[in-house]
Amino acid sequence: MATKKSPPSSRGEPPPLSEFPRDTTGATKRDILKLAQRFGIDFLRLQFTDILGINKNVEVPHHQIPKALDGEIMFDGSSIEGFVRIEESDMLLEPDLDTFRLLPYEDEGGRVAWLICDIKTPNGEPFEGCTRAALKHQVAKAKKMGYIMHAGVEAEFFIFQKSASGEATLSTHDAGGYFDLTPVDEGEEIRRVIVNDLEHLGFEVEAAHHEVAHGQHEIDFRYADALTTADRLATFRFVVRDVANRFGFLASFMPKPIAGQNGSGMHTHQSLFKGDKNAFWNKRAEYELSAVALQYIEGLLRHGRALCAITNPLVNSYKRLVPGYEAPVNIAWSMRNRSPMVRIPDRRGSGTRCELRMPDPSANPYLSLAVQLAAGLDGIDNKFEAREPVNRNIWKMSHRERRRFKIDELPRDLHEALTALTKDKVITDALGSHITERFLHAKQEEILQYNLQVSQWEVETYLRSY
Repeated sequence: MATKKSPPSSRGEPPPLSEFPRDTTGATKRDILKLAQRFGIDFLRLQFTDILGINKNVEVPHHQIPKALDGEIMFDGSSIEGFVRIEESDMLLEPDLDTFRLLPYEDEGGRVAWLICDIKTPNGEPFEGCTRAALKHQVAKAKKMGYIMHAGVEAEFFIFQKSASGEATLSTHDAGGYFDLTPVDEGEEIRRVIVNDLEHLGFEVEAAHHEVAHGQHEIDFRYADALTTADRLATFRFVVRDVANRFGFLASFMPKPIAGQNGSGMHTHQSLFKGDKNAFWNKRAEYELSAVALQYIEGLLRHGRALCAITNPLVNSYKRLVPGYEAPVNIAWSMRNRSPMVRIPDRRGSGTRCELRMPDPSANPYLSLAVQLAAGLDGIDNKFEAREPVNRNIWKMSHRERRRFKIDELPRDLHEALTALTKDKVITDALGSHITERFLHAKQEEILQYNLQVSQWEVETYLRSY
């Protein structure tokens, strides 16, 4: 792994990186300027996430940090997918000072800090295409109803080898399986560096292990409120890809990169709290699930087909949502069965939660949590009556039994998911008209480009027969 140590800062020899505070929540502009001076920060990255979920950034040198903290750094929004037209291109980056962090290494030409930003218009108004703002809106709606969403995600990823010329390949760096150890699991060192970097950035990592498929991994970090979890997920994806690259590998959050192997999911655990009380738990109720929990779960189920467009946003996503690879394909909920869309983990009390199993890690973290929260709140707002849980093997049920349990199927492809999205006012309202319009346009173009391709499977199956 390359470690190009930068020369000492011209502002004096700074303290070691290990002394930088891991949590800057509540920091003021003055606090950050003091930290930047004390630790010799050379560059500041202003990070944001576009509509398609891709991390973007504008980087400024240390002498521009005061201007950046005042939200005066501008960028050309017309060059970012789904943002604005050329005639309305100027956008401002307003940093969230609570997210100030310092990268745990200094081999990129100096010490680099970063802040996660909201997007504003030149007159200081929230930009309707800012995906972080869309999540904030749903968080505010939940707060108005008396709730705070807690969420935790399990974002799986693959590590692939690169070719001699540095191009991506589908050759995994190991042939390990679920919970394997060295020497079968050759990703331990990479995972440990990822974990160390994450903890330096304030994460509380709970576990790291090899997943089912060759070259597939999972690192779990502690749940938090919805916005913090989305920010951490955006940061997590950056750190994973960055560390793998420093080791000479490619990390990918593509949902189904290898045919015949399990794909990468992003199981999303969620609950609502009122103060310090878990609103999903009722010790005296059936299953120990409160009426609020059951209504929330039913909201997820009723909006499940539309949610898929956001939580599973790629053409490739639907090659994971197929029978036989532990991914859900049925709109149902269960305490035990892992094939339905929603599962209820065994833990009760403050840990009572539901697990939405169909999202994958290609999803925009802000939009994914925003639409899930919107769906659940709709269930509570309208007091949806929950359907029965399904704790049997759905594949062995008759058509009549499936109808009795109201079991529908998730969309089979992106086109079907987009169609469901356009018909679901709750979800499109949660996104807002700008994001909905730009997202649909980008995804319809993706489908068109995919349909223009002729795969090797088609050639081998049809060429000689027709």
